[in-house]
Amino acid sequence: MGQLLQFFELGEQTWHGDQRKAEEAWRTMNLIRAFEEKCIELYKQGLMGGSLHSYIGQEAVATGVCMNLNTDDYITISYRGRGQAIAKGADPYKLFAEMLGRKDGYCKGKGGPMHIACRELGILGANGIVGAGIPIAVGAALTAKNKKTGQIALTFFGDGATNQGAFHEALNLAAVLKLPVVFVCENNLYAEMTPIKHSTLNEDLAERGAAYRIPSIVVDGNDVRAVHEATKTAVDRARSGEGPTLIEAKTYRLVGHMFGDPETYRTKEEVAEWRQKEPIKRFRQVCLDEKLLDEDRLDEIQNQIYKEIDTVAKRAMEADQPGMEEIFTDVY
Repeated sequence: MGQLLQFFELGEQTWHGDQRKAEEAWRTMNLIRAFEEKCIELYKQGLMGGSLHSYIGQEAVATGVCMNLNTDDYITISYRGRGQAIAKGADPYKLFAEMLGRKDGYCKGKGGPMHIACRELGILGANGIVGAGIPIAVGAALTAKNKKTGQIALTFFGDGATNQGAFHEALNLAAVLKLPVVFVCENNLYAEMTPIKHSTLNEDLAERGAAYRIPSIVVDGNDVRAVHEATKTAVDRARSGEGPTLIEAKTYRLVGHMFGDPETYRTKEEVAEWRQKEPIKRFRQVCLDEKLLDEDRLDEIQNQIYKEIDTVAKRAMEADQPGMEEIFTDVY
């Protein structure tokens, strides 16, 4: 198993002097953070229905992963997946419109926060069922392989999903058929309110991929560069016909499982400790230390993004709702 499981550590020269990559990563992570913060604000006002599961704290995973993908590559995302959709290129206006039930949304306002999809961007859908996007991505990878399109599929899921039967069935099939798919487990240490250490004896969930003879990588999910480099390895393998890879990105959500979560299952000290290691703060310091971006440029991009999010959110709130005739359309 030692040959199949590896711990990814960032090389010193990664992104050395690459201002373009640094700006892309900084912009995307801040766009996700600003979008999610605005969602919480709107949810507090009663403008969004259903449950809101925030992606705050996990921005480096989606960003580092999706920097390696082409527009037509397939992804499936979780119910915490707006950050993943943004990293894949989704329009924040259309995302806000969807979550606010407006007709300009990606699913005409009928999908809400848990069921966002966009075929043009390869986003095959968010899913409210834990782990249910995993076999969908494997199916997409099988299609890409059979049609020889050169596309790959990638699926995001949480640590709790690795205890679902669909996870194991999908990994086994992907391995047997040598499919071009990348499995990305965002291990934020909690499956809803249950510490993952209470439900599995695996210290590293990536070991579960090795059981199916799938090369598996453990990476610091709060280090956007490390995530990017680990994913590049996996994506290159998939595109070259070498089959699937499992990536376990160890990260942490800085807010509750969903809005209103009392968070009695973890201590304030634990959350405070992880706030010191959160991805945006860390990458800002990297940019300064390695002279990738200076203070003025970092602040300029960040301020621009927050203004942009305020503008598109206001526009989405003023957009039209779908008409009554839409009730029976797009229903199967």
